[in-house]
Amino acid sequence: MAVTRNRSHKHFQLDSVKIKLAQKALQTKTETETIERALDLAIAEARSHRLALAANERFLRSGIEIKDVYGALDD
Repeated sequence: MAVTRNRSHKHFQLDSVKIKLAQKALQTKTETETIERALDLAIAEARSHRLALAANERFLRSGIEIKDVYGALDD
């Protein structure tokens, strides 16, 4: 989990069942830890998605020719 430097006090109305399910999935002890971990995961996922998209675009721009030797892409 990333080190939190700036904290702000917020008030949210959240679904308690979702928080409990997230706590179980993330194996966290507190609701705050659960939300912080979920935010960290969302940020990491967005970064990963951006990097994968950029790599895919570079691959496509490289001019490589893709051959469908199994005929699976013709559908």
